[in-house]
Amino acid sequence: MTEIRAAVCNAFGEPLTIESLTLRAPGPGEVEVTLDACAICHSDISYAEGAWGGDLPAVYGHEAAGRVSAVGPGAARVKPGDAVLVTLIRSCGQCGPCAGGHPTRCAAPPKPAPVLTRPDGSTVAQGLNCAAFAERVVVGESQIAPLPDGIPMEAASLLSCGVITGLGAAVNTAQIRPGEVVVVIGAGGVGLNAIQGARLAGAARVVAIDRSADKLEAARDFGATDGILADTPKPWSELRKIAGRMADAVLVTVGAIPAYDTAPRFLAPGGRMVAVGMPHSGATSAYEPVILAATGQSLTGSYMGDVVLARDIPWIADLYRQGRLKLDDLISGRWTLDQINEAIADTKSGAARRNVILF
Repeated sequence: MTEIRAAVCNAFGEPLTIESLTLRAPGPGEVEVTLDACAICHSDISYAEGAWGGDLPAVYGHEAAGRVSAVGPGAARVKPGDAVLVTLIRSCGQCGPCAGGHPTRCAAPPKPAPVLTRPDGSTVAQGLNCAAFAERVVVGESQIAPLPDGIPMEAASLLSCGVITGLGAAVNTAQIRPGEVVVVIGAGGVGLNAIQGARLAGAARVVAIDRSADKLEAARDFGATDGILADTPKPWSELRKIAGRMADAVLVTVGAIPAYDTAPRFLAPGGRMVAVGMPHSGATSAYEPVILAATGQSLTGSYMGDVVLARDIPWIADLYRQGRLKLDDLISGRWTLDQINEAIADTKSGAARRNVILF
């Protein structure tokens, strides 16, 4: 048992409180990681606001990196001192989806005993399977990936979610090919990584769409060839002027319903739309199915970029070390755990790409 400091959500929509909690020792197949950094993802904020339900009290945070400080029985892939990233992807490794190379769709993820308790013995939920708004975490071995030398922990933490979600949506889900026209709706943290993924995949045009002119300008630094303001009348017509045709792939990286409503308008016949951003539960969007059918278009979702950690993290990390993938430039602010509510407010303002809590 270890005493740690953590940011606890006691009521949806209320500020987090810093508390001392007890973290149990890692059990079979589990590891304890002492964290160096944890980025703030909009999913953490949505959960803390009650957008998708869940048990309270809870500790959120899932985009983290640190060093292994203890291993449980049977956890043989890492040893104390190893640098690792921590993700929410908890998988069994044995079910059909896992065996088919889709651990993000695991049909039987392990359900471990509670890991966090208060001094009175009451449990605190491990939000997003991680509870990384804390000094240490205990997670399943499937949730970590070793990190190579040469990557600062604050940059490495972004690989745990924002980078693999955006880049993976472009490379793994959309399977963008050289010469294609790609539209990325939303130029925030995930969108910038989708843009990087489209560029790396060889897209002829990568067109960013956002409501902010400043974000469109920043998107060019990450590989966007063009930008269109979302508030432009008929922005899909602007795409045709820019590219000479419509898009082979449209990636919606924001959870805004208007973005989902308009996304199909950018598609060429045979084009594919990828849903990446996650609206609140109950929010709906409408389409004309006849258009999808008549034009051979498709609609698919991408959860955590369809990543396979052992396959994808090594080459993504290597791209960073080669200077071909931007990570440091994604970090907008560095904060302490005691400043987490201010960091969340800054993230909600829309100005930040990624704010990172440093321990």
